[in-house]
Amino acid sequence: MIQRITHKDKLLSIIIRRDFEKNGIEFFTPDNFSQQLAYMKRPKDYVIPPHVHNAVVREVQFTKEVLFIKNGKVRVDFYDDDKNYLESTILEAGDVILLAYGGHGFEMIEESEIIEVKQGPYAGEMDKVRFEPVGKEKIIIKGE
Repeated sequence: MIQRITHKDKLLSIIIRRDFEKNGIEFFTPDNFSQQLAYMKRPKDYVIPPHVHNAVVREVQFTKEVLFIKNGKVRVDFYDDDKNYLESTILEAGDVILLAYGGHGFEMIEESEIIEVKQGPYAGEMDKVRFEPVGKEKIIIKGE
């Protein structure tokens, strides 16, 4: 299953649930995203020819991050660009999420291991603005 979180026609996040399966390759991100996300399933003995990537100048304005939930259970809270809470969803072991726009926060529902991939170089505290999370009484879980 693929879940897309949008707000005012802006794609905030793409979630690939652990049970998603499809033969071949599918890219979920638009070509203009600075972080590309795809799923690939190939049969035994399928070959991807060796290759190198060309040097291409790219401009990155926003940090997009991909999280792989290795194990555990994590609640993701989504916010718009003005820090207004929108909704939440639960990620479990095997789920993958691309965080593209808007704000987000996390709470570990269980002890969790997460692998994170995002653009560099790391800009330290210049890379983000922290703010207060929404109160637990306002959490709306979607996509379960």
